[in-house]
Amino acid sequence: MPDTLVLDRPARLERKLVPRPPAASFAEERLHRKQRLAATFRLFARSGFDQGLAGHVTARDPEFPDRFWINPLAVHFSQIRVSDLQLVEHDGTILIGDKPINQAGFTIHSALHKARPDVIAAAHTHSTYGKAFSALGIELAPITQDSCAFFDDHAVFDPFSGVVLDEGEGDRIAATLGSRKALILQNHGLLTVGGSVEAAAWWFLTMDNAAHAQLLAQAAGPLKPIAPDIARLTASQVGTEQGGYFSFQPLWDWITAAEPDLLA
Repeated sequence: MPDTLVLDRPARLERKLVPRPPAASFAEERLHRKQRLAATFRLFARSGFDQGLAGHVTARDPEFPDRFWINPLAVHFSQIRVSDLQLVEHDGTILIGDKPINQAGFTIHSALHKARPDVIAAAHTHSTYGKAFSALGIELAPITQDSCAFFDDHAVFDPFSGVVLDEGEGDRIAATLGSRKALILQNHGLLTVGGSVEAAAWWFLTMDNAAHAQLLAQAAGPLKPIAPDIARLTASQVGTEQGGYFSFQPLWDWITAAEPDLLA
């Protein structure tokens, strides 16, 4: 008679993902952020988020918090490498890099980084589902477990007033965002922020997915939202900063294996 296999189920359930230890130096942390930033552009390219000159993701420099790394203008997301990223001061001076940057991207991200010291990264692109949903001028409804990540943690910025080139408009976007992790820019698209590059990138990917799901559901019939108390509970389970960070890790493993040149 074969031996009986006994599983230690309580021990298995208690296992947890281990947070990343603090970097040993500014240089180590800078490289970490730049690598994740380059990986984000590659992932966004795979998702079809690149469109012409539009779209930008930034990461605050760990040593100089009034500076941030950003993608150069007119370089396709699918070709961005760590060495392509440019360092910019809040006054617009490009300290590292020899290409122009998206002016609207600078205006938006400069205001966000100044207003939110806790924000390490911010992401905005003209993704198709994000744009389509933004035209409705409403918040995401808590209709799925995934969309609950944004329950009571995003807002709608309106009205659309053209390309964001004015510093005051950037400040208004930052004020509307407040302490939240995401905005729906009416008639424009989505914007997410995070306490890590990983979290900001994941929130953008999953917010665009939630917008897609709601567009499909609304087209099929009346929505049946999750009750507010359950949505709030679910948000505390799936919408945490740590959750966003860890959700990005499988994507990092996949994209760096598939496109290792991004690390150059």
